[in-house]
Amino acid sequence: MTSKISIKKPAPRNRSIQLGKDELSCLKSRLIRISNEIGLGKIIDKTICGDAIKILEYLPAGFVDLAFVDPPYNLSKQFHSVSFKAMELDKYAEWLESWLDKLIRILKPTASIYICGDWRSSGAILDAAGKYFKIRNRITWEREKGRGAKSNWKNCAEDIWFCTVSDDYVFNLNDVKIKRQVIAPYKDNNKKPKDWIDCKEGQFRITHPSNLWTDITIPFWSMPENTDHPTQKPEKLLAKIILAGSNKNDIIFDPFLGSGTTSVVARKLSRRFVGIEIDEYYCCLAEKRLELAEKNELIQGYTEGIFWERNTLSKQLQVLKNGG
Repeated sequence: MTSKISIKKPAPRNRSIQLGKDELSCLKSRLIRISNEIGLGKIIDKTICGDAIKILEYLPAGFVDLAFVDPPYNLSKQFHSVSFKAMELDKYAEWLESWLDKLIRILKPTASIYICGDWRSSGAILDAAGKYFKIRNRITWEREKGRGAKSNWKNCAEDIWFCTVSDDYVFNLNDVKIKRQVIAPYKDNNKKPKDWIDCKEGQFRITHPSNLWTDITIPFWSMPENTDHPTQKPEKLLAKIILAGSNKNDIIFDPFLGSGTTSVVARKLSRRFVGIEIDEYYCCLAEKRLELAEKNELIQGYTEGIFWERNTLSKQLQVLKNGG
């Protein structure tokens, strides 16, 4: 599918990733387009441009270690050249099942699957995913961006359903611990910190991660990872999932790639990846971001193997603040 690509002029101080007209032909030439069965060697570490629901049947069997799935929520929304129209909840569940059924074939028996949704679509995801996978948990993460509603509670949370193919799966607990500020710095009888550390950034405790994530910052115009994709997921969010659910050199798969966050974070964390995106412009954005990831492996909010709370001062945030 080829779409007309328009170039927007950025506002002053806008650090969002932009595509220049001279870049587009080069970036488009890197995209993979599939119309029949294809081997893994031709798609690994590549961006596939096309409709995932059609392409899934052409991909090799059993190659995916971790799938991150961020489908259109059950909302009427425009995604550049592609639109999604809201439907009755039972019809949305049927739509989910139409490609979840195909997804199973390409997963390893040890694979994990993380499926995104909001409060409208989450129930349908639970029902559909439960027919094919073992559901382990529901992660709820705070999406703090937005001004709110006039006659309803502000919608500032989204869900991610954590599923596995079997009881044999990867979960690297120590790779996703969180560094939290200590509110009550208790000391033991020897006047030493009790279950916390005292460092130059302050007093912190390394804690186990929960299924409630309040440390995620949505990309916005002054952040170097930001694009004009309307539902872009933060790199930090993907880092948590990829580190927890895979090992180095594992293959990460995203059938609704958007502007490429999954592929970018996979590369930064030494994983392999395959991504599918239907819109050509977003595919090009993904390729541009992969280029940038070769030069800068920083993930905001994650440094030295530890996830920091949102707005917590750290060496890495200082680097980003100074334009790194």
